[in-house]
Amino acid sequence: MGQLLNEIQEQPEVLRRLIADESAHIASIAAQIRRRDVRWVLIAARGTSGHAGVYARYVWGSLNRLPVAMAAPSLYTLYDSPLVLRDVLVVGISQSGQSPDIVAVLEDARRQGASTLAITNATASPLAQAADFVIDCRAGEERAVAATKSYTAQLLVVALLSAALAEDAALRAQIERLPEAVAATLSLDGAAAQTAERYCHAQQMALVGRGYNYASALEIALKLKELSYTSTMGYSAADFQHGPIAVVQPGYPVLLVAPGGATSAGLEALAHTLAARGADMTVISDQPAILNLAQRPLPLPVAVEEWLSPVTAVVPGQLLGYHLAVARGLDAEHPRGLSKVTETR
Repeated sequence: MGQLLNEIQEQPEVLRRLIADESAHIASIAAQIRRRDVRWVLIAARGTSGHAGVYARYVWGSLNRLPVAMAAPSLYTLYDSPLVLRDVLVVGISQSGQSPDIVAVLEDARRQGASTLAITNATASPLAQAADFVIDCRAGEERAVAATKSYTAQLLVVALLSAALAEDAALRAQIERLPEAVAATLSLDGAAAQTAERYCHAQQMALVGRGYNYASALEIALKLKELSYTSTMGYSAADFQHGPIAVVQPGYPVLLVAPGGATSAGLEALAHTLAARGADMTVISDQPAILNLAQRPLPLPVAVEEWLSPVTAVVPGQLLGYHLAVARGLDAEHPRGLSKVTETR
């Protein structure tokens, strides 16, 4: 068994450890943020961590009513035009905490007196040193180049911080179910391997989700690109229907991420449209009606609340990426042209 698959399978334990070891610290940070009367959030992140930022945009927006924007780090490192920041929490999300452009956003925010938070798996990193507050993802060393356990840990940090900011015990109780839900989802390994065999020769694929799971579509698309070199694009279901759906013809591979919730009806309607166009559909869902429309259903064994579903819904996509690399005879541990730490400026 390769390191990547090991790390995918470690995720339930990582989430348990994070809840047990970091919850009180996150609650303390949330109390300090509330006292600072933060009015909006600016997130600096790249790649997989950027997709955790997309998730944060939905969670902190919907549950905490905070406007959330994604930073453009080149404004700091290339154009020397940093934003003027007031009443803002600037959050850097990074597995390694090493990328100079992400660090630059937090350093400038701190100089301006803004509140700064690092969400990282490396608490001695430059990013952590640039922040007022640091949340440790507690994922342990991640050796595989493709991020898996550090991603779901970042999602969990976002969720824990949201519940703590809201001082909502019901939300906190919902989070407690996640490690076991992810453990159950790992049972889809065999189905993901069979799906990979079907897509072994696919050159392109559309990944579609909406709302909280827009982040899942983006992240699964990235995993398929990184691991199997498949040309994939992640879309919001709404954006997909504003033009990109034109690429769908008979046999075109589409993967829908569609757990139950506010987006279900729209995604089910889209699935009917895709089926009528002859799309080759894989569906990750806990909803029988939409799973029944798929040639390759990947049924989530445990239904969690929609706002938490990206933590479970991404796991079948991680497994698919791994097995597709194996089916193609590729090295899933060392994707070409990539390294574990990427530094951009």
